Amino acid sequence: MHMPKGQTPPTEKEILFQKLVATNPEIELKGDANKYTSYNGNMFSILSADQVMAIRLPEKALGEFLKKYNTELKVAYGVVMKEYAVVPDALLKKTSELKKYFDISYEYVKTLKAKVTKKVRKTESP
Repeated sequence: MHMPKGQTPPTEKEILFQKLVATNPEIELKGDANKYTSYNGNMFSILSADQVMAIRLPEKALGEFLKKYNTELKVAYGVVMKEYAVVPDALLKKTSELKKYFDISYEYVKTLKAKVTKKVRKTESP
């Protein structure tokens, strides 16, 4: 595989995350160091720079997921991300099994209030 100069090839986890995102044509993969998906400004899955994937789930599904996969809530910069469960590596490799939760996550985020994203616009001087 030929990569543009200065770009590193995607990691196995990035490839698996891309494969998961590709299961839903409505969802676009975003981000550079941290790959993520969002809807209306609300993030619902992330593959952080340290190669840990987390998925945002509603309360009932979150409790079920944490118990079933014996995992924990994602911690980023010392802060617990309350609705985000860490996706175990073994599950990340099972796209069809993880897709169920990815779909639940997407449906959940569509019920949340849109977040206004701040786009920096260059204004022209008169």
